[in-house]
Amino acid sequence: MLDRRTFFKHAGQSLAAMPAVWPSSGNAAPQKPLIWDVHFHLTNWPGETPEDRMKEIVKVLDRMGVDRVMLSLGYPLLENPSPEQLRAENDQVLRGIRCAPDRAYGFVYLNPNYVQASLDELNRCVHDGPMVGVKLWVARRCNAPELDPIVERAAAMKAPILQHTWLKVGGNGPGESTPYDLLELARRHPGVPLICGHTGGDWELGIRVIRSEKNVYSELAGSNPTSGYVEMAVRELGPERIIYGSDAFGRSIASQLGKVMGAEIPESARRLILAENLKRLLTPILRGKGYQA
Repeated sequence: MLDRRTFFKHAGQSLAAMPAVWPSSGNAAPQKPLIWDVHFHLTNWPGETPEDRMKEIVKVLDRMGVDRVMLSLGYPLLENPSPEQLRAENDQVLRGIRCAPDRAYGFVYLNPNYVQASLDELNRCVHDGPMVGVKLWVARRCNAPELDPIVERAAAMKAPILQHTWLKVGGNGPGESTPYDLLELARRHPGVPLICGHTGGDWELGIRVIRSEKNVYSELAGSNPTSGYVEMAVRELGPERIIYGSDAFGRSIASQLGKVMGAEIPESARRLILAENLKRLLTPILRGKGYQA
C-alpha cells in the first residue's frame, strides 16, 4: 500500500522511480497502474500556442506517470462563450491533441445557451472529428431542458459527458450546476453516462446525492486530498463508478493523484478508478473511431 506520506515525498519523481509498492507475482517487477485523467485543460499552462502548451503538459505527464489525459477548454477561460468563441476554444484543443495523439483525447466544450451551435460543434469535433467526449461547465445549469438535445446527440455518438458541479456555501453562480441538477438530468436520460465533475466539491454530500442513479459517475478532481474521500466513494458507490481526474492546471496532478494512491482500498479498486472505468466508458466510441486504447 502506498501511503499519502510516501506519495507526496516522491511526488516530484515519476511513478516508476517511486518505491516498489505495486503488487507483483514471483520475481516479476511491480507494475504501476495505468493512469487516465478525465479532467484536464490547456488553460494556465506556459506557452504561446496549443502545441507549445501540450509539450509542457507531456513533460509533466511523463514525470507523474500519467499515460493519457482528456483535454478540454481552450484559453482564455470563458464561462459563457459565444458560438464563435466556442469554436475557437475547441480548435485550440484539436491542435493540442493532434500534436500528442498518444497522450491526449479531446472532450468538446459546449454551451447549452446556444443549443444549435453546440450540436454543430458536437458534429464537427466528435462525429466528424477526433474528439471522444463532452465537457459542460457553468453557462447553464444542467437540469435545464436545453441540455436534452445535447445529451441525446452525445448518446447517439457514444460520447460520455463530463459536467462541472459544485456545492457552494454562499450559493452557486447562476449557471453553475450542483449534483442535484445532474441527478435530474440523469433521470431524464437513464442510459447515458454522466460524470459528476468534482463530485460537487462537498464530496460527502455529493456522493450521497448521486448514489441512486447508476449512470452517474463520481469524478475526484478539484478538492483537497482529504483522507477518506475515495474510501467513502468506494463504499457508497462501488469502485466501478469512480473516475480519476486532476483538473490540471487548476489543481496539481500530485495532490489529486494522492487521493487515490494513498486511499485504503483494494488494489483492484485503485486500478479501476485510475483508468479502467474511464476506458470502459470510452471503449465504444474509441472502437468506432478505430482507436486502439
